[in-house]
Amino acid sequence: MTGALVAGIGFRRETDAEEIAGLIERALALAGAARSSLAAVATAADRASDPAIRAAAARFGLAPHPVPAAALEARDAEIVTRSARIEHLRGVGSLAEAAALAGAGDRSRLALPRIASRGATCALAVRYDTTREP
Repeated sequence: MTGALVAGIGFRRETDAEEIAGLIERALALAGAARSSLAAVATAADRASDPAIRAAAARFGLAPHPVPAAALEARDAEIVTRSARIEHLRGVGSLAEAAALAGAGDRSRLALPRIASRGATCALAVRYDTTREP
């Protein structure tokens, strides 16, 4: 897989950093990707300052990347898994997938659709280098 990976995260308020970080590790393993390939941890802008996501991202040497609602909604057509609950709350079928795609930029695609733990979801998108020709 060429390009850097962005983990998109959705999580419930009571979810702790251990669970989120563990889910990111599991996603990387499922994608066959090295921990060093993780370039960003993206989530909804209104959740990016939550202590759990900040601590989880810090375990990878990163800070959460806040994604505005409009950017999440702009990637909804590319989402492959859908949650009626999240669609009602956020206007997108999967917060994790939308955050991964939006956080990875325009020339990105899902590398791993949403996976879930008890209180969090994670998806991976691959960010391609836009300075090179396709």
